[in-house]
Amino acid sequence: MVMNEEKVEGSMRLEPEERLDDLLTHNLKIIQSPEVFSFSLDAVLLARFAGVPPRGRVLDLCTGNGVIPLLLTTRTTAKIDGVEIQPRLADMARRSVRLNGLEDRVAIIEGDLREWKVPEELYDAVTVNPPYLPLRSGDHKDNVHQAMARHELGCKLEDVVAACARSVRRGGRVSMVHRPSRLVDIVDLMRKYKLEPKRIRFVHPRKETEANMVLIEATREGKPEVRLLSPVIVYGDDGDYTPELLAVFYGEAAELPDFKRHNGRAHGPSYAGKPEEDKR
Repeated sequence: MVMNEEKVEGSMRLEPEERLDDLLTHNLKIIQSPEVFSFSLDAVLLARFAGVPPRGRVLDLCTGNGVIPLLLTTRTTAKIDGVEIQPRLADMARRSVRLNGLEDRVAIIEGDLREWKVPEELYDAVTVNPPYLPLRSGDHKDNVHQAMARHELGCKLEDVVAACARSVRRGGRVSMVHRPSRLVDIVDLMRKYKLEPKRIRFVHPRKETEANMVLIEATREGKPEVRLLSPVIVYGDDGDYTPELLAVFYGEAAELPDFKRHNGRAHGPSYAGKPEEDKR
């Protein structure tokens, strides 16, 4: 749901191209911009899939406009830090945090995850929705904000995994969403940095199509043992979102449920986007 600027309370500002969207759960709102950054289905699924402690400290890398920290506040009372390299996006995220009155729970840090100095007290859990696409010639000619969100301009996959590993405590969890084509690389890099994959879940647009997203969770210095969970099916045979998926969108399910192949009729929220589209 999109709100007009007049409905923004207090002194909260919106830039000309920005809009205020309703996250459809716990009265949360978020500042977005089609010209700069709008989150996609992958962020919502990661926020509901990730293993987070009931309290403690959580880190979200590549936080964008802060959607994952905002959604995680509905699942935990932990302190949440979000790290974002782009000043424009970090500013949007901070304003969204203030708008929701979550300054005491969520902190947005502007920084490069490759150089960011991790606090002495390591995090209990780390989430990350990194750029999916390897850098190719000409990618930098796109809109800079969208190009950095989609392509490995600011960090490569190994940079992301290394940052996760040095940020999480022993026994802590690291959760990531990415494309299935990179799964072998992800597992290889996680093990290189002592992150042992524990849960893997594929996301399929429809039951008859191949997966276009993968959710993976690893434990720092964990024992080798991985569970391949039931697939997430986004659309039913009627072309509408499955009821299980809508339960996630509307906050009825705090965590990503064990999806079943169900073809009930339901209509999805406008912000989610179609999973076939490029992220962000």
